[in-house]
Amino acid sequence: MIFIIWLVVGGVLGWLASLVMKTDAEQGMILNVIVGIVGAFLGGWLLSPLFGTGTINSDDFSLTSLLVSFLGAVILLAIVNLFRRGKAR
Repeated sequence: MIFIIWLVVGGVLGWLASLVMKTDAEQGMILNVIVGIVGAFLGGWLLSPLFGTGTINSDDFSLTSLLVSFLGAVILLAIVNLFRRGKAR
């Protein structure tokens, strides 16, 4: 059951990050889930020590863990945009 919640929350966070980075028209539902989950890993690696919390990948569904996972997804999309377009947007 946790796996399904993890996929749904990852999809929502990936979709919100794609709206912020204006890449929503280029992405589908599957890519939003991937961006949300990989972004949560990235956020856990980069931002968790700063905020002192876990991410959605560590079964920590608090507001700060959702924020860290969301910021990780935004950073991931910025990196992808930087390599694809030459600017983070």
